[in-house]
Amino acid sequence: MNMFSKIVIPIFIVFVIFYGFKKKVNIYDAFLEGAKEGLMISFNIFPSIIAMVFAINIFLDSNFVNAVLGVFTPVLNLINIPLEIMPMALLRPISGTATLAIMNDIFIKYGPDSYVGRLASVLQGCTDTTIYVLALYFSSIGVKRIRYSLSVGLFADLVGITVAFLITMLFF
Repeated sequence: MNMFSKIVIPIFIVFVIFYGFKKKVNIYDAFLEGAKEGLMISFNIFPSIIAMVFAINIFLDSNFVNAVLGVFTPVLNLINIPLEIMPMALLRPISGTATLAIMNDIFIKYGPDSYVGRLASVLQGCTDTTIYVLALYFSSIGVKRIRYSLSVGLFADLVGITVAFLITMLFF
């Protein structure tokens, strides 16, 4: 596979160059225009990334997650959901990096082949970082009102979390 990737990328670059020649496109100017456009997009996205990282750090440092988990402990014990997975389930729509760190801690403490480790893996694959995606991509294109995107995205995350719990209970 390593050899395949070493061959495919240069072949793709050569294909793009020949295709540009065939279509009579000034390849260098098109490349510079694309690079300039990419830098402008990065410049426009940067404030949103900084705001999101700042908000996530405040959320994590406030111990809000631990306070919420304390309330739901009896219910989680009743339906046999490990308490250790709930911070990941709560933070997944907000931050992929934070949930990867939580999953890594679960792997270190319980192992990847444990029930909690498998549940963390399935949960990571069944959900998306909805709030992060909306904040980053919508702000980069100037969307001010998100209308139904947030509610639909969070509902999809809730369905993903529920399905992750069900799939893990059924198969593991």
